[in-house]
Amino acid sequence: MATAAVNLLSINQPAFAGFIVGWGLDDYGQASSPTGNDFVAISSGIRHNVALKSNGSLIAWGRDFVGQLNVPAGNDYKAVTAGGHFGLALKTDGSIVGWGDKSSGQLDIPTGYTYKAISAGGSHSLALTTNGSIVAWGRNLNGQTDVPSGNDYIAIDAGYAFSLALKSDGSIVGWGDNGAGQLDIPTGYTYKAISAGGSHSLAITTDDSLAGWGWNWYGQTNVPSGNDFISIAGGEMHSLALRSDGSLIGWGRNYEGQISVPAGNDFAAIAAGSYHSLAIVIPAPGALVLGSIGVGFISWLRRRKTL
Repeated sequence: MATAAVNLLSINQPAFAGFIVGWGLDDYGQASSPTGNDFVAISSGIRHNVALKSNGSLIAWGRDFVGQLNVPAGNDYKAVTAGGHFGLALKTDGSIVGWGDKSSGQLDIPTGYTYKAISAGGSHSLALTTNGSIVAWGRNLNGQTDVPSGNDYIAIDAGYAFSLALKSDGSIVGWGDNGAGQLDIPTGYTYKAISAGGSHSLAITTDDSLAGWGWNWYGQTNVPSGNDFISIAGGEMHSLALRSDGSLIGWGRNYEGQISVPAGNDFAAIAAGSYHSLAIVIPAPGALVLGSIGVGFISWLRRRKTL
């Protein structure tokens, strides 16, 4: 069964806007790129994607068999996340809206809370409230919605059938399916970012190095060395990381080209789906936005001083 992997989006919109590039499996157009250079956040599901624009509106593309591309109208959104076959968006007033597959209750958003972060898994959803507690709903066959108590959480991420949360003291807690060791969090580290993949987990430590654990059949937890990482994304069986110089690195399964990352050092955000990957690229001053022709060609044009 295909799985979805999503990564936590910033609670606040990032101070950048750019165009989107994609690579890997593209059977439903999920690795193709929408036009425009005003995107500030991206998230990938199984074979679809959602993105947030700088004006607060949403766009989705890829497979649409259960309405996972039917994003709500409006321009008052500040975060977005793609689950297996559904999506969630966080509004500026702290409420959440959802669309797409609801067969497991993943769109039954609890009321009575004000939220500040969201994450969608395979068939379950997580949210972080403004008081630092976690709320979950949707499928719970493996205990993936049995949230821990407390109000000292600063980040959340939902994998296929498990969940992770980062605490204010730099520790990580996990719950749900642990069949591949995806909840066996390494000790002796202090963490500052998390990402839950299909059946593996990633984290950035406070010294900006990477840690990985869980299913490693394709080497998806064999993290690269270095201490210059600023963002991570776990896909179904692959992983991505963004370095502080704006370059990307990928590892794990590459049968569909999902870790054949574009060259360049002008990337600002990443997302990993089942068998495809996305990134936001910050255009050079005065650059034309050429849609989905690819970063390699953009870089070549820049070297030729065409852009």
